[in-house]
Amino acid sequence: MNNDIFGDNIYSYTRKQALEDGTLIDVTEIAKEAGIKYPVAVTAELYHGYIEPTEKEQEHAQDCDGRLWDVLTMFIFNAKKTSGPLMHYKVSFVKEQPDGTLKSETQGVKAVIGPGDDADPVITLMMPHED
Repeated sequence: MNNDIFGDNIYSYTRKQALEDGTLIDVTEIAKEAGIKYPVAVTAELYHGYIEPTEKEQEHAQDCDGRLWDVLTMFIFNAKKTSGPLMHYKVSFVKEQPDGTLKSETQGVKAVIGPGDDADPVITLMMPHED
């Protein structure tokens, strides 16, 4: 007999499953180096759209670790001024434009701090429109 006041669980999609299927990308090890003590993941859209540089961006001293470090550093800076579980901040990236030129672009990032699969705190970084 189910004693849950909300009834039977119809479907659940765990953080672990999201990490396994690539919807989330675990960046916890680099986050620890930056001083963040909780597990951190970024969505595939943020990672592949902004953190992972194109070949042309790489030719101009852009690399994945440096961009991720920028995202994490700005998270830390803004988290010191925020008290809730949701935070919005901005990060500048050198991005390849459709015409092949490079241009500095400011992108919003949304950070959500909440319970993971085991109710321990986790941080998820994503595009502002993502849930």
